[in-house]
Amino acid sequence: MERTTLDLWVGVFVVGGLIALLILAFKVGNLGGYDGSETYKVYGEFDNIGGLKVKAPVKSAGVVVGRVSDIQFDNKTFLALVEMRISKRYLFPRDSSAAILTSGLLGEQYIGLDAGGDEANLRNGDKFKLTQSAVVLERLIGQVLFNKAGEGGDKKAPAQ
Repeated sequence: MERTTLDLWVGVFVVGGLIALLILAFKVGNLGGYDGSETYKVYGEFDNIGGLKVKAPVKSAGVVVGRVSDIQFDNKTFLALVEMRISKRYLFPRDSSAAILTSGLLGEQYIGLDAGGDEANLRNGDKFKLTQSAVVLERLIGQVLFNKAGEGGDKKAPAQ
């Protein structure tokens, strides 16, 4: 009798651990924040999306208002076309802007929306007129090193 009770508790503990791992997997995969509300699609064209991924959050003032639903490459404009699904609870003016931002120094990338001042709101299928691409850390470091190298070449070597 004592052995079956022990086996039961071990089984409960293992099932609890598996449920915890499943919840963690949903959180890591950005699937935990879906609330099932109705959405509308908006689009943004970016020169460089960096490490932006499908299901990345779309935030405004730090609040998740939607998710990235698709990323395509436009062969005519050579830009990345990002489709976002915004919850119908959140309305943004037509002259709002979208920027690809990073959480922390090396965190995940997301799209940040800044509201404009237009009277009319974005509708299903509209495209952001103002977008800002991702800041690529490698390019930024390369520019700093290139500028430092240019400054160093102008200085005269001390006479010996």
